[in-house]
Amino acid sequence: MFPQVRHKQDSEGGTTDGDALRLGFWLALSSFFFLGIALSLRSQQAPTFPAQVKVVNLLATVQDKHGKIVSNLTRDDFTLNQDGHPQTIRYFAKETDLPLTLGLLVDTSMSQRRVLDQERSASHDFLDQVLREDKDKAFIIHFDRQVELLQDLTSSRDKLYNALGLLETPQYARDSGSSGSDPQDSGGTGGRRGWHGGGGTLLYDAIYLASNEVMAKQQGRKALIVLSDGVDRGSKETLGSAVEAAQRADTLVYSILFKDDQAYSHGGGFGFPGGMGGGGMGRHGGGGRYPQESRPDGKKVLEQISKETGGELFEVSKKQSISQIYGSIQEELRNLYNLGYTPDKADSSAGYHKILLTTKQKDLVVRTRDGYYAND
Repeated sequence: MFPQVRHKQDSEGGTTDGDALRLGFWLALSSFFFLGIALSLRSQQAPTFPAQVKVVNLLATVQDKHGKIVSNLTRDDFTLNQDGHPQTIRYFAKETDLPLTLGLLVDTSMSQRRVLDQERSASHDFLDQVLREDKDKAFIIHFDRQVELLQDLTSSRDKLYNALGLLETPQYARDSGSSGSDPQDSGGTGGRRGWHGGGGTLLYDAIYLASNEVMAKQQGRKALIVLSDGVDRGSKETLGSAVEAAQRADTLVYSILFKDDQAYSHGGGFGFPGGMGGGGMGRHGGGGRYPQESRPDGKKVLEQISKETGGELFEVSKKQSISQIYGSIQEELRNLYNLGYTPDKADSSAGYHKILLTTKQKDLVVRTRDGYYAND
């Protein structure tokens, strides 16, 4: 409580000079008090560093040994290392209220044609539950033989629902001759924008373009949700470059493995020339390519993408429906920790730097991206 300031009147009913001085003193003191509160709150909301200082931000999820989300940790509960060297966590917050930017990437190749209706329906419900209008934004991309932006960033649920209604497997007559199109060609109707490739399932291209063209320009919480069987055919980008783009954009990638076993049971498998086109493993795979096989292991691909960006792989099954998976993703997005640190000068050289974030409580599992790229 602030002390009450009583105005002592002089013989003419006014205040004395001493009263005025005391009043001015208490007003000034009150101003400094409220200013201190405002600055304190501001320091809790966002870190402030000199422009020339490199700040690395991490979004992290923590689970117990039973897979339950742990949301009551503090800065002191975490240990952070970069390239094996301890780092000081300078900023820490529980990001439950920051704006969310969400990208939905849906595989519409022929192998997904039998599960597309389920994906469309569950995605509708998920967007309805997770997006806060006028605060959060989302965009929708579908990919098959091309990557097409069906709906750019918007907070309008109606626009997103309309875009979900456009999801369909490719009609070969529609895209005939498109493989030679300009990569930035604006095709389709309703403001669609397409990036054309020469293959059949441009998974890596979709992740790369969503990260590099959309997410890299956004702030706050950012996540991509990829619905696919994980099989890439024809991408110009590699698995490594797709992961790198997501990491550079500080974007989590949640993968939902939704595969139709019968889609691979006809025609003797894939067996396309050059394996799964563009599937080089980048820095994680020694520059090699996936071997040709009748049944590519898309699960391992999606698992790697999610693990290295701090997201998680989910698999649709009889025990876990796509609606239940969306519920788990929604819970994670609402219980993220945001940590920031400034690497030591010896650890700030250009290139890739490995990050290890753990908790002092040994039975907890921390999920965050496994590294970052310093400016080259």
